[in-house]
Parts: sequence; C-alpha cells; structure tokens
Amino acid sequence: MRRPADPLSVLALAALLAAGTAFARSSDRNQPMDIEAGYQEGSMDGNGVTLLTGGVVIRQGSLDIRSDRAEITLAGGDPVRAVLTGSPTVLKQQMDDGTPMTARAARVDYDLRTEIVTFTGNVEITQPRGTMSGQRVVYNLQSGRVESGGQGAGRVKMRILPRGARTPDGGAP
Repeated sequence: MRRPADPLSVLALAALLAAGTAFARSSDRNQPMDIEAGYQEGSMDGNGVTLLTGGVVIRQGSLDIRSDRAEITLAGGDPVRAVLTGSPTVLKQQMDDGTPMTARAARVDYDLRTEIVTFTGNVEITQPRGTMSGQRVVYNLQSGRVESGGQGAGRVKMRILPRGARTPDGGAP
C-alpha cells in the first residue's frame, strides 16, 4: 500500500533545503516546497529516519530535485542528514546570477551538522562556463571548498570555458 508523504517528512525536507545547499538561489529559500513520492515511512516522534521512495520529486522555487529514494535523518525534530540516491539523482537550479546549474550523481549525502555535501557515483556538475565530473565531489558549504577525485575515487575532469565563449550547445553563456 502506498502512502503520501506525512507532514513530518515535508517539514524535514523543507528545513533541509531551506538551510542552504550548494546550489541555493537565495530567493528559493522563501518559496513553498512541494514534495511528491510514491511511498513514505517514518516515525512521528522527530527522531530516526524518514524514508521517501518511488520517484521522489522536490521543488522549491527554481530548485528541482529528482531521486529514486530520499532518507532524512532527524534528531530532536531537526534534520541532521539527507541521503538522496537514484540512477541518477538530478538537482537543477538557477543560481543567484540567473545561470542554470545541473548536478547528477548516484548518491548525494548532505550532512547538515557539518554542512558538507558529498556527491558520489558518476558525478557531473554543469554550468554555462564549464563542467566538472568524477566519481566523488565534496563541497563544504561553510568554506566554499571543493574536493574531488583521488584516493581510489577516480580522476576528476574539468572544462572551463573562456568568458564570452559559446556553450557546447552553441548558446551564449
């Protein structure tokens, strides 16, 4: 039997994404969040893991996330970790300057306590001025530091286009 997402799941995901992600457009944080999933399971006590499966779709402003599965860990009613998995998980969003960003990975692990987002499994991050791909990319939201590849995680590949250059699809950046 499939059940819709409960209010606790919605609040947990809202708090998760409102806290700020690597792709957060400032105005998106003030927009309503819409969540769809085929199945939801979790405790109503504010502790433990809330699970969403079956075509998870999360939208908030320009942010659009598509995943097969989302696990949100709560402690004391607050989200402390979110793990999104899919084949692939896809995050799309417009940045504050209006440019689009798309990130794809088999797994996205966001630790809200440390504010570190780890993308693993065929990672591809695309923006108009370039791309980054590899098997592992770690982004620290507090410092802005990015770490990728190495230590068995494969090689990282980057392409940075010069200012004013045409994007691969022929459009202006």
